[in-house]
Amino acid sequence: MRRLRFVLEYDGSEFAGWQIQPAERSVQGVLEEALREITGESRRFSPAGRTDAGVHAVGQVAHVDCATHLEVPALGRALNAVLPRDVAVQALEIAPSDFHARHDASAKLYIYRILNRATPSPVRARFAWHLRSPLDVAAMAEAAASVVGTHDFSAFRGAPGGSDEEVSPRRTLHRLNVVALGDEVRVEAEGRSFLRHMVRNLAATLVEIGQGRRPASEMAKVLESRDRANAAPTAPAHGLCLERVRYPDRPVD
Repeated sequence: MRRLRFVLEYDGSEFAGWQIQPAERSVQGVLEEALREITGESRRFSPAGRTDAGVHAVGQVAHVDCATHLEVPALGRALNAVLPRDVAVQALEIAPSDFHARHDASAKLYIYRILNRATPSPVRARFAWHLRSPLDVAAMAEAAASVVGTHDFSAFRGAPGGSDEEVSPRRTLHRLNVVALGDEVRVEAEGRSFLRHMVRNLAATLVEIGQGRRPASEMAKVLESRDRANAAPTAPAHGLCLERVRYPDRPVD
């Protein structure tokens, strides 16, 4: 038996999320079905983070224990040959037997993308929230900086239904940047773990600031209130992507 470490990319548009759910298509489900088809083994994949329905990933990390005698490169090629077009194995290697994709992660980087221009983009529609009116990126960046650090993020917490790691609302944001790249505004959130919908709720509140509907100073007040009703409605899932998972022994992974 070997523990395998995967780096995965997927378009979350047609998935009900990472986790297997009855009568729903999930990333975990198609991965386990593909592994079963190739090796005959029924094994459980464990991810660095359980992405929600509609959320994408280009750097999701997961591990699985597998007894196959296939060489690692051959297994990766075989899995990509049978996986659907919206999921792919980008890297695969043997990991230490005690490696855990979620528990060992030191940071996850999520990026929320906003297409900020008058006209829509059919090509980018699945991966960015389209907002026509120009956003005040400087105000958004000022507001974002005010909530970096360790805080109770109850005001930006989604409804119950997440994983066990959500018992405490205290989280540490290593960084929360807002940057403009051409016609795209990106909200970059990095931390070890996040509450359910936390990044999307942060992004939505920053958008209201960028639209002039709130002053930048209100971001810290919303955080301090610990009241979800004071933050903006949750931003659409399709703008969010898990970009990278960091590990202490792999700082640039």
